Amino acid sequence: MSEAITDVTARELYDGRGQPTLEACVTMESGATGRAMVPSGASTGRHEAVEVRDGGTRLRGQGVRRAVAAVREILAPRLIGHSALLQADVDAILIAADNTPGHAQLGANSLLAVSLAVAHAAAAHRHVPLWRHFADLAGTLPRLPLPMINLFSGGRHAPGGADLQDYLIVPRGATNLEMAIEMAVNVRLAAADLLRTRKRSTLLADEGGFGPRLTRNSIGFLWSVEAIERAGLVAGADVSLALDVAASQLVRDGQYVLRRPPQTLSTEALTTLVESWVECYPLVSVEDPLDEDDWVGWAHLTARLGSRIQVVGDDLFTTHTGRLQQGVRVGAANAVLVKCNQVGTLSETIGFVQLAKQTGYRTIASARSGETEEHWLADLAVGLGVDQIKIGATRTAERTAKYNQLLRIADELPPNSYAGRLAIDRGPTANGHDGGDVRK
Repeated sequence: MSEAITDVTARELYDGRGQPTLEACVTMESGATGRAMVPSGASTGRHEAVEVRDGGTRLRGQGVRRAVAAVREILAPRLIGHSALLQADVDAILIAADNTPGHAQLGANSLLAVSLAVAHAAAAHRHVPLWRHFADLAGTLPRLPLPMINLFSGGRHAPGGADLQDYLIVPRGATNLEMAIEMAVNVRLAAADLLRTRKRSTLLADEGGFGPRLTRNSIGFLWSVEAIERAGLVAGADVSLALDVAASQLVRDGQYVLRRPPQTLSTEALTTLVESWVECYPLVSVEDPLDEDDWVGWAHLTARLGSRIQVVGDDLFTTHTGRLQQGVRVGAANAVLVKCNQVGTLSETIGFVQLAKQTGYRTIASARSGETEEHWLADLAVGLGVDQIKIGATRTAERTAKYNQLLRIADELPPNSYAGRLAIDRGPTANGHDGGDVRK
């Protein structure tokens, strides 16, 4: 059969941080081929699937030759002869090859590279764009997501900067994707001017945002608002703010420790601090405001703030349906981040997105800090019809590759395909019902 897989191989390549990563290549009997590289995160949750690295001294232990060997010697023989058009069957074979917790034996990086390469080959075989193939697999209506764009970074993305990991902008006033990205570019240029005026560093963090040293975490909000205004836009109406706290990284002995200014906070105190930021600044979304295992705290924070802002679980859920089901039961968060390499295969990712939609959670496709020059994340976001996409700054090729692909896809979709303002303005509350308009 022409759709049968005839060859699966892999190689070690390098991501946008110069770290080794894995690329898998799949060939079909029809001659169609597909290849895919996998990203890697610097800020990772405890419940993410396992990324297999070589250890030892070569490349400081970060090589992926073990993962390459797993693809060539273990996964390839199992897949040859199977149809690349049956993605769920392919992914079931991959999972059966390593059904250990977190795919720790072969590595989620091995499984995901092959899973995505199969999808690429299948799309080529069908002569359809990758985003269309993803949409057909999931049975969804393609749409263009609202972008959330990094402006300033701290945490593990910019050590020595702010305590908080990312200050983002959300061009919610844009009526189409092109306008949204143009707004983001103008705000970034204004932020660069602002930093130079203050004689601050314009060096880049992992995801392309600026990583200046801040004496107070609140300065990140103030400078974001000032950059928006310098760009000739209205903060809160044209462009709002979003925040990634990455709170699990702040935990010390059961408390949250901040350095700018020095504070040691309980769950209740950090919740109150987050609420004060919502009151003071045009924040529409806060990601990982509490530790990834504090279900009680998350439920309380969501009940308190979920009708006003988007409360996003990343480390809380790690793209696993079981953890999302737990979140639904206790009322934790009202939006999810979607990262394929947190779980391991395309089918598992699709299942997670479908569950999130069914239970009333907003969906945000997200890149990683160690990204590649490929654009499949943009195709996935459009194909699965997610609400928002979080790629990084409008800077560096591994980020702009995805923004550029979104713009290409926009030319192929009707104007009403843009999720836009509604993708964030009426986010679900803790009980999954639509809440009122978020803070302007």
